[in-house]
Amino acid sequence: MIAFLLQLQLSELFNPAKPIPFAVLLLLIGASLLSWSIIFAKWGLLRKAAEANRKFLRAFRKAAGLEAIVLIAEENAQAPLVVVFDFGYAEVERQARGRGQIRNKLMIERNLQLGISEEIQKLERSMNWLATIASVAPFIGLFGTVWGIIGAFEALSASASVSLRTVGPGIADALVATGAGLAAAIPAAVAYNYLGGQIKEMAARMEDFSLEFMNLVERTFEG
Repeated sequence: MIAFLLQLQLSELFNPAKPIPFAVLLLLIGASLLSWSIIFAKWGLLRKAAEANRKFLRAFRKAAGLEAIVLIAEENAQAPLVVVFDFGYAEVERQARGRGQIRNKLMIERNLQLGISEEIQKLERSMNWLATIASVAPFIGLFGTVWGIIGAFEALSASASVSLRTVGPGIADALVATGAGLAAAIPAAVAYNYLGGQIKEMAARMEDFSLEFMNLVERTFEG
């Protein structure tokens, strides 16, 4: 069977005259391309965000005060921590304007949480596509497998003799559909788990940063 598959031409596997197997393969190839484009884009985004976070956090811990951190934030705009800082600093500025005092710490904490939520939503964008491809692609491949087996049995029933050449095309369609389904699903599942873990870790870093921000605010206005 393996030797027979190797002898098949691509035109036999990607044959528009067989609309169902052809549509299944096109759908799985499209899903795989979409998956890999999301994986590379998301991996690059998270790598840049993590590096920007490290630079901003180092500068944040060395800065003399909030005003100095504002300038540092402008230089590290890609860092998710900068967005969290901007949300918190905007509320601090509103409260401190005129009186020079902080009146409501809870509102600052709420603003920080809004910044964290906004950044998590950005980081998780398109992740649902990976989850969908990982869960649906095997079933699409299974549908192609069943269809190929049905085609093999139909060819067998219409033939006077039993030979590999008779049932081979149907079985080939079935095996190719199975392989294409797994090829689309496995990278999507692995990437979803890995990238999801990276996003959770970054979310934890933002939660920790919000505590550091509140500590700095208390030192600045109550110290």
